[in-house]
Amino acid sequence: MVLCSTVLTAYFASHSIGTAIVTTLACSLLLQLAYFASVLFLIWRSGCVSRAGQRAEHFGSCKDLGSQPPDHDEMTRESADLLQSQMLAISLLLP
Repeated sequence: MVLCSTVLTAYFASHSIGTAIVTTLACSLLLQLAYFASVLFLIWRSGCVSRAGQRAEHFGSCKDLGSQPPDHDEMTRESADLLQSQMLAISLLLP
């Protein structure tokens, strides 16, 4: 669709079929370069995500050894209390 609009715009602007074809070929080349660059970017980004996942996996194995923060149980109780109070507030609003 981009190439069709490019050829029509170039033809109506210059009234020359040769100029329209050359412009369309240049546009096609630019589209292919942009596609190639975006594929390279996605490959690079997936490598970064993979390395970050490996680091997270490493830190997850440290967690398995029992290196949790000391106030983990306290935070769990606080979140359960908060959830319970929210449920109570919702039940009071319902008829």
